[in-house]
Amino acid sequence: MDGVLARRSPSRRLAGATLLAGLAVAVLTLITPLGYWSSQYIWVRSTQDLLLCFAAPMLIAAGLRGRSEARPAKTAFHRTAWPQVGPVAAAVAFNLSSLAWHVPVFFDAVPVSAVARLAEQALYLGTGIWFWLQIFRPQPGPWQSPLRRLGLLTGTLAVWTVLGMVLVFGSNVFYPGYVNSRHHFMTVLDDQQLSGAVLWMGMMPFVISAGVLLLTAWLNEEDSGSLAAADAHPPKRAWGWTARSGQR
Repeated sequence: MDGVLARRSPSRRLAGATLLAGLAVAVLTLITPLGYWSSQYIWVRSTQDLLLCFAAPMLIAAGLRGRSEARPAKTAFHRTAWPQVGPVAAAVAFNLSSLAWHVPVFFDAVPVSAVARLAEQALYLGTGIWFWLQIFRPQPGPWQSPLRRLGLLTGTLAVWTVLGMVLVFGSNVFYPGYVNSRHHFMTVLDDQQLSGAVLWMGMMPFVISAGVLLLTAWLNEEDSGSLAAADAHPPKRAWGWTARSGQR
């Protein structure tokens, strides 16, 4: 009976809805006209990248975190060394895949190759879910601290900022595969610079929102620690006067 109530609890339903929303964003990103126009304009491709790297995996990770809160932890897994290196590996894989697919030879291969397109989308979504799970659902270990996870988030912010700046301020066309007849009102260079602005500015709301959550968790931990210390060592009461020897 308790299990049935737990499954029907509002928090579980919200987690399930969040998970489904993330899956829906990922699917709609691929099957809507956004998928077609991403092979014609670089800035549309960057919008698709943001949805696959940030919006969809963040929702999926948040949903998985909510659904797993009621499940017992696996202590055998916690005794391994993986929780000490897993978050770093996830952050490196997430950011490295993002940079790698923006190398011109790989970037230009995606619009013309179904295999390259599927590989890019699978890596974006897979490494994104892995990374955001480390942020939202940490395992017991050194990276359970919100401040350490905030460090991983800051590194991700730096990587995507540099990537956006390179595209915004670049004076050469990096992606000749996008030179097509669609560019009537803007040149390919303008399209490329706009795509850098989309990546640079577009990722900030996601990263800042996650950073606020981590800072809030850290402040809550600090408050809990202070209250626990105060309960363990209650201060001595200071009365209005002190007793002196020889006086009653």
